[in-house]
Amino acid sequence: MNGAESVVRSLHAAGTEVCFANPGTSEMQFVDALDRTRLIHCVLGLFEGVVTGAADGYGRMAGKPAVTLLHLAPGFANGAANLHNARKGRSPVLNLVGDHAVRHARYDAPLTADVAAAVAPFSDWVGTGTAAATLARDAMAGLAAASGHPGGVATLILPADLGWEEGGEIAPPLPAAAPRALEDGALDRAVALLGPGCLLLVGGTVLERPEALALAAGIADRTGAEVMAPGSNRRLEMGRGRVEIARIPYPIDLALGTLARFDRAVLVEAVEPVAFFAYPDRPSLLLPPGTRVETLAGRDQDGPAALAALADLVGARAATPPDAARPVAPQAGPLRDDALSMAIAAAIPDHAIVIDERLTRAQSAMRFAQGAGPQSWLSITGGSIGIGIPLAAGAAIACPDRPVVALQADGSAMYTLQGLWTQSREQANVTTIILANRSYEILKGELMRVGANPGPTALDMLDLRRPELDFVQLARGMGVPAVRVEDAAELHRAIAAGVREPGPMLIEAVLV
Repeated sequence: MNGAESVVRSLHAAGTEVCFANPGTSEMQFVDALDRTRLIHCVLGLFEGVVTGAADGYGRMAGKPAVTLLHLAPGFANGAANLHNARKGRSPVLNLVGDHAVRHARYDAPLTADVAAAVAPFSDWVGTGTAAATLARDAMAGLAAASGHPGGVATLILPADLGWEEGGEIAPPLPAAAPRALEDGALDRAVALLGPGCLLLVGGTVLERPEALALAAGIADRTGAEVMAPGSNRRLEMGRGRVEIARIPYPIDLALGTLARFDRAVLVEAVEPVAFFAYPDRPSLLLPPGTRVETLAGRDQDGPAALAALADLVGARAATPPDAARPVAPQAGPLRDDALSMAIAAAIPDHAIVIDERLTRAQSAMRFAQGAGPQSWLSITGGSIGIGIPLAAGAAIACPDRPVVALQADGSAMYTLQGLWTQSREQANVTTIILANRSYEILKGELMRVGANPGPTALDMLDLRRPELDFVQLARGMGVPAVRVEDAAELHRAIAAGVREPGPMLIEAVLV
């Protein structure tokens, strides 16, 4: 058995089921091992950003890592943007990155680069194989690092000769890190801050467990505090029968206004809110100056358990979710924001997975969807746009029995549009709604926030016309059925039909 086969067999024995890949020559021994063993489902991405984004979506929904197979430093670099999102979201991912054979590296061949330096900023754990006999052991260390609470990005660098050399040995799985214990006195300090004027900010695994969200709302009801979530989260469970929770808005002035009423904050698997960027005459930290902040549970600690202990101390019970109104399909009319939001929310089926890369449009969709059936919402966690289409593919592969609805801004769709081909090849049950406003609308807002007075050249750089993108033709060219709609009622019917049909579909919603 060679080193590559020992890695594949060990990963499979440890529970790894899927490999998202865009391999090259230095990974051919792993391609061969995956073929000979037939133990792990292999999913091809036509660009490394699709591979890494899909692995992120899979990890968020499966609760365990998929493996990626990437080619040297340039291949990893192509996938780094979506690994940035995965790392910020604490999604579990294990990257296998091929490198030149040890004896070849000194000759500075065209693809030679410092792989370890390239992967370090996007990885929580980095390892490099040193011998065929220990390659599987290295892979088990990386898998454990990716699987520890709350998840992380691990990258194992694999020199090509170690993969083809004989002497590989199966390695047993290693224990993943459990949540770190709460700090002494953290509960008492949190209790002392709770009350009117206190923000209870919950994130991470709290948002993925409806019972933990209900308990957070119960604590707020009991103490007079207000519970909120960060603006971007790897997964949020919501919908009918689940507690609705407000999120901190993205625009800095809205965020500052939302948080201005608090003078104390208790954080549970969350960090102190910070602006995405620095702006003239605006602070970086979003809570008012002088706010007393206490971390009850950090992101590497058990937030749901911390909330349970906090509820016991204050005598709180889980809140009962109110009956939210079911979303109503809109009447015929142009796709202005409320009609667009209503069309989406009313068409979301029970137990859907919703991929949220809306950015600037359909801003009320999440609020309207609270009255729909139970849903999982996955958002862009690191701000690196272009994750929606591959994230949807990975989520659909992790949960083939659940429909996926992807809300996708048109500009960021073009970053990883090749993911539609992967959706088609895998017959993933994804309905993608392209929100076509023909511009980088979010950047127009950023221009204003930095005090610019943009002229025609600046605005032209943010415009997606001349020529206009035709997403219907682009999707069909990659094997995905597609339609274009300009009417709200028609959009609702198209989404409802798309989620009922197996396989992928794309709807280009032309906005006004």
